[in-house]
Amino acid sequence: MAVFLAVSVVALFLVGISSALLRWNGVRYRKKGLPPGTMGWPIFGETTEFLKQGPKFMKNQRARYGSFFKSHILGCPTIVSMDPELNRYILMNEAKGLVPGYPQSMLDILGNFNIAAVHGSAHKYMRGALLSLISPAMIREQLLPTIDEFMRAHLSSWDSKIIDIQQMTKEMALLSALKQIAGIDSSSISQAFMPEFFKLVLGTLSLPIDLPGTSYRRGVQARKNIISMFRRVIQERRASRLSHQDMLGKLMRAEENKYKLTDDEIIDQIITILYSGYETVSTTSMMAVKYLHDHPLVLEELRREQLAVREKKRPEDPIDFDDLKPMRFTRAVIFETSRMATIVNGVLRKTTKEMELNGFVIPEGWKIYVYTREINYDPYLYPDPLSFNPWRWLDKSLESQNYLFIFGGGTRQCPGKELGIAEISTFLHYFVTRYRWEEVGGDTLMKFPRVEAPNGLHIRVSSH
Repeated sequence: MAVFLAVSVVALFLVGISSALLRWNGVRYRKKGLPPGTMGWPIFGETTEFLKQGPKFMKNQRARYGSFFKSHILGCPTIVSMDPELNRYILMNEAKGLVPGYPQSMLDILGNFNIAAVHGSAHKYMRGALLSLISPAMIREQLLPTIDEFMRAHLSSWDSKIIDIQQMTKEMALLSALKQIAGIDSSSISQAFMPEFFKLVLGTLSLPIDLPGTSYRRGVQARKNIISMFRRVIQERRASRLSHQDMLGKLMRAEENKYKLTDDEIIDQIITILYSGYETVSTTSMMAVKYLHDHPLVLEELRREQLAVREKKRPEDPIDFDDLKPMRFTRAVIFETSRMATIVNGVLRKTTKEMELNGFVIPEGWKIYVYTREINYDPYLYPDPLSFNPWRWLDKSLESQNYLFIFGGGTRQCPGKELGIAEISTFLHYFVTRYRWEEVGGDTLMKFPRVEAPNGLHIRVSSH
């Protein structure tokens, strides 16, 4: 009985402390003019609920407080906007009291010079440097031949095997990017690079708590290791004085490039390209394989289009830039996959001054989370939105509609969009013209905060 009483007293004490902390944190942010909402625990806020429950958390909060509410996620007081018109206004009005507001963990791990972190003239300069690396001319002359060569080799040994397509597309996206950026093949440096890069990716969406064993600490250390690897590559290139026709070579040839960057800026630019392209290419490729398996008519139409491209070539001929234009249905499959999988859930901005939005007063330094996920399932924009229907994208006007946030929005449209589409198109070309596949294992999928299969997505591959 004494033990029971002691446990009860401790439990009541903990409940009391918890309630007091929640009330205190709520009062702390109860400023006049703020939208309704809850702030959760001190320091942690509602990050756990946000990351674990994802869309369910957002729907519950909207049901209670409307489409514009306050919260505390990823270490910062945050306003969540789920209103399409307001989201478009926020994204189109950067520099009017709003700047990029990515989580501190992401800024720390991707670097101060990454394109997502800078704004104003610095953003224009860094974006210009990035666009010079992925221009149509660069894709045509340098990048697509590299991508084609890589894809042929990467997919060559899949016949008659059970593979984890999630793992294979992750490796594909990263190794292909390394080859485009620095001409690095599947050698010792790429094998050493992969585990560090995967730790870096996990660390970008974590609470910025620098303690041993945390995703944040591992991500920061991975960044340091990656910087050391690229510094060695840069030093070796300068010592050899050889000219390299890849992204790193172009960045290092300052005399040919109006965008003259320091080594720190070059490395952050490379990390940004790797990070942004990796997630988009790997996840879209994996989910395209999943959706094509589940929708045989879509696969049949895609295969027909790709076989028509291949029939005009010899077996050894690569996919070239001119082959991409007729791949209209392939492009539609990529857009529909991105819409259905919702790889990008939202965009963060930060206020640089106190400002009024939607009738509320937002304090300086607060984050605004432009939550775009549900726009992808809006029946007014996409009739029968839960149906995988690439044919809808054959109407080209859909790509230019005001609420298309699949590749970012406003002044922050993804600059690597066309390169990513070219890379995924090349992957799909070789995959569907060479192979058939079936799922094995009944693997489950998660779609928040990242699209992933926790235990892998296994398929049995056979020749077509």
